[in-house]
Amino acid sequence: MDITESFTTALDAILANRMRSILTMLGVIIGVASVIALMAIGNGFSEDITNQITSIGTNLINVSTDVEGSGGYQALSFNDVEALSDPLNVPSVSDITAKIDGNVAVVFGGESKTTTVSGIMANYLEMNSLDEFQLGDGLTNNDLDTSARVAVLGAGIASELFGTEFPVGEQIRINGVSYEVVGVLEESGGGLAGNTDDTVYVPLTTAQSRLYTDRTRSGDKIVSSITMQAADSESVEQAINEITKTLRDRHGINYGDDDDFRIFDQSSLLDTVNTVIGSMTAFLGAIAAISLVVGGIGIMNIMLVSVTERTREIGIRKAIGALRRDILTQFLLESMVLSLLGGAIGIMLGWAISSLAGTIFDLTMAIDLGTVLLSASFAAAVGLIFGIYPAWRASNLRPIEALRYE
Repeated sequence: MDITESFTTALDAILANRMRSILTMLGVIIGVASVIALMAIGNGFSEDITNQITSIGTNLINVSTDVEGSGGYQALSFNDVEALSDPLNVPSVSDITAKIDGNVAVVFGGESKTTTVSGIMANYLEMNSLDEFQLGDGLTNNDLDTSARVAVLGAGIASELFGTEFPVGEQIRINGVSYEVVGVLEESGGGLAGNTDDTVYVPLTTAQSRLYTDRTRSGDKIVSSITMQAADSESVEQAINEITKTLRDRHGINYGDDDDFRIFDQSSLLDTVNTVIGSMTAFLGAIAAISLVVGGIGIMNIMLVSVTERTREIGIRKAIGALRRDILTQFLLESMVLSLLGGAIGIMLGWAISSLAGTIFDLTMAIDLGTVLLSASFAAAVGLIFGIYPAWRASNLRPIEALRYE
């Protein structure tokens, strides 16, 4: 019996019991589909976050207060911003900005919402790639110098407060004080900087004098975070060293004591995020792959049943000259065909699930060819490994005993 005839015989046996074959393949189908869908979704999230980080720039450095190191006090001040702006202290930094934020009630007419109100420097929106406006424009250095009561609205909060009304030039009330709306940002959909669509931006000096009046231990006006741009991506490490030295000197931190601030750079953040997502995706993929093993056990079980059902057929084949290898090949092929068909259906189902998830989460699903090939290979291996014992058992049946089997 040649390989083609063995394959045809195996296919006929599968088609003769369609429902049983489908149920047998179900474990493989679910396993392959789960692996492909989970890997695609994980890759999609990783690519989306990577794009967000790289769109801002991999040479950005963010400094915030380490609450544990500072004893619960805000450690960063506007004086720190000025010190870090000095090229004599931090020559590797080309630009710097800062913000202070909190949750405050914002009111227009009969509409009120408690949302994030951020006090920012004039260059904050540009440095964080938030400088696209659908109406009006941003804050200016003059607004900071005069502590002007002006505000830029995120797209979401503008829609909630004003509906279809034209917001630019209107007065909103923040913490009971009137602010003129000078601009509305384009919708961003949120991201690493949080939900910027629901954020209201006012001048940093205005926020420090009217909204957030806390001080550092030394009595300086606080800022929540400081963002700096290194001259280029190669200068990030040097810039971090310069920033660390400047802040430790200013805050009077002794050698060996912990910092009262934390420094993050985009490159490290990107590496950390990709590592975490990659580990989670691999872990979930491994869990999904367990169903492939369960599917393999199901295939072995059904193949053992098939051997028992076809004992007389095996006896007849051996009686008319079929060799052990012919019987072994026939049942191995039947097991592998079941597994490969399940793998093919699982690949299509996994692609469909990935496409649906991409639509729901607004992500570009990255279906890796390597993952597809690995899943298909694993499915074939499952069919081969779990089909060996039933095929070996069938090939070792004695013709006389098989012919007498009822």
